[in-house]
Amino acid sequence: MEARRQLEIIKNNTAEIIQEDELLSKLQRSVATGIPLRVKLGLDPSAPDLHLGHAVVLHKLREFQQLGHQVIIILGDFTGRIGDPTGRSETRRQLSDEEVLANAATYREQIFKILDPDKTQVHFNSEWLAKLDFAEVIQLSARYTVARMLEREDFARRYREQQPISIHEFFYPLMQGYDSVALRADVEFGATEQKFNLLMGRHLQREYGQEPQVCVMMPILVGLDGVQKMSKSLGNYIGITEEPQQIFGKAMSMADELMPEYYRLATDYSMEQAAEVEAALKNGSLHPRDAKMRLAYRIVQIYHGQPAADLAAAEFRKVFQQRDLPSDIPEIDASALTGNGSVQLVRLLVYAGLAASNSEARRLLNQGGVRVDGEKIDDAEAEILVRPGLVIQAGKRRFIRLK
Repeated sequence: MEARRQLEIIKNNTAEIIQEDELLSKLQRSVATGIPLRVKLGLDPSAPDLHLGHAVVLHKLREFQQLGHQVIIILGDFTGRIGDPTGRSETRRQLSDEEVLANAATYREQIFKILDPDKTQVHFNSEWLAKLDFAEVIQLSARYTVARMLEREDFARRYREQQPISIHEFFYPLMQGYDSVALRADVEFGATEQKFNLLMGRHLQREYGQEPQVCVMMPILVGLDGVQKMSKSLGNYIGITEEPQQIFGKAMSMADELMPEYYRLATDYSMEQAAEVEAALKNGSLHPRDAKMRLAYRIVQIYHGQPAADLAAAEFRKVFQQRDLPSDIPEIDASALTGNGSVQLVRLLVYAGLAASNSEARRLLNQGGVRVDGEKIDDAEAEILVRPGLVIQAGKRRFIRLK
């Protein structure tokens, strides 16, 4: 494909490219020589599971692969022992070798739900970082100053607030930058919050006499709450390994105004396809419910395949549109809670795992979020008679059946 058209596709939905003219030049050279660009993404295996926010950059890398370029994934088993200090207000706990390798193995399995394995190289950065002797480490650290390192926002804030900064944390961006030197990367990807680390790669490549890489930064996906970035700790996430019905239900729960962003960033829709959906929503030719069903279906299809997406869609229609019950409600034995055959509903909700605490159970009841055999119960002091087959529903998607 002609270089300017490639650039147009690559630019779509990116937050920033440093420098765009350099990327065009690299693409033109690639077209002329037939040599694909080497496109790098580093992943520190500090957590074992990926969510849709992590997948934003993977979808863009997949576009690079479709344009004929080589994607290189760096699993930071060596840098992971430090942990990325980005956005941190304190020093990270260093991961053990066993934790790093276990998380890295999980990442490896998950990234190929999006990337083409035949067009992807995977490396551990211990392959080159572990081989540096102490003299080479000193030479590496001599190529950057403490003053420049303290320009980084998180370090600057901790320095102002007299919070500890360990010397080894300064080595994280140096080590990640050295990955680009070791691989002679043409392009490196990351989120907007990774800008400092990506620019370090450009700097070190110049220091080592290489052509500097282009830095491509992707936007951060807003979570299902529509306010904060997608995060497992905030509970506003969709995990790519979650059950199909759970993914479908979560996607259907998002606010209508989030859909265009999710079509652009969380699916493999082309920029033209995503634009068509957004235009149809604006002119009223596509109902938001139908657009959301299409979005939920596509997300499940990407990570679990079409049969799973078909089942998840059918199950959603059955439960939420036809008001039927799910076909696979988990069963529990609540006989241990009963005295005279009845039990306080608050206790049952907590026992069944439908509420984390008595206070949460009371809040659910007071808000009308609990149904017993389809009947809404809003009395926090309610007791129910325990009998086999009784179905308890909390919220929209959580059900249990009594044995």
